[in-house]
Amino acid sequence: MKTIKEMSMDVKHIATLTGHSGCIYAMDKGMSEQTVFTGGSDRFIALWNLETQQAEKFSATLPAPIYSICHVPEKKLLLAGTTTGSIHLLDLEKKEEIKILKHHQGPVFDIKYSSKTNCFYTAGGDGNFAVCSFDTLSLIKMKKLSHQKVRSIDFNYTTSEIAVALGDSNVLIFDLFTLEYKNDFMAHQVGEKVVGANAVRYSPDGNFLLTGGRDAHLNIWQVGNYELVKSIPAHNWAIYDIVFSPDANLFATASRDKTVKIWDAKTYQLLKRITKENFEAHTHSVNKLIWSTYHNYLVSVGDDRMVMVREVNRK
Repeated sequence: MKTIKEMSMDVKHIATLTGHSGCIYAMDKGMSEQTVFTGGSDRFIALWNLETQQAEKFSATLPAPIYSICHVPEKKLLLAGTTTGSIHLLDLEKKEEIKILKHHQGPVFDIKYSSKTNCFYTAGGDGNFAVCSFDTLSLIKMKKLSHQKVRSIDFNYTTSEIAVALGDSNVLIFDLFTLEYKNDFMAHQVGEKVVGANAVRYSPDGNFLLTGGRDAHLNIWQVGNYELVKSIPAHNWAIYDIVFSPDANLFATASRDKTVKIWDAKTYQLLKRITKENFEAHTHSVNKLIWSTYHNYLVSVGDDRMVMVREVNRK
């Protein structure tokens, strides 16, 4: 039976896109508002058109499974991080690989680009956080942050901060421009046992930091002192991604429990559960989300090799 809150949200399944032959771990926005890049264990990068619901005439195959993708439109470059620690830079105009960076000794779980610094930042399974220049395509700084994985990176341009999620449960805050340490806190734990922080996402207004962990909790932190505002047992298993809607009124979470959930960004109330029981939905872990400006489409990918596209409207 649907609750009143759930009935205030209209979610329409648009398409299930197939083509990958392995788990899909990575996704980023494409070369237009209606396209997205995906990559995964099949070592293949695809470009999907959300309007035609077909794959575009673009593809790239890398020598190892792909864990992260970062598209930098202003540079016409695509960065892809692999399980072996390599970062491949692909020139989208020339349709060729221009460089391979080998700064990490473990999988590259996240890559983020900042136009404010003209740098890209990488999170490694070796516990290292790396900063590279786009001018020279070379390493500027490497920080050893943990003996466990570095999982996720996000920027707060309001406060000029970077948040980094670690597999040892900590979230570290650095100054965007100087990389000086500003804060850290234990983000996730079960009882006395600390568990990994998998995802960090600043609210669009810069006032809050949302974190998702292996404890299946969604935690909301006040930016500044980073005190815990709210802790929500959001899923039944680890949370892997958090994204905000284009209008910033909603956000969605993706989990290993095979579900996508949509939340009110002001009240943090659950508005919709997208599960196999009530939707055409993923049958395995959901790993990555993008909320496109194109028709307000929420796109999800997972271990079932599917790219699922849904239109979300608040009634």
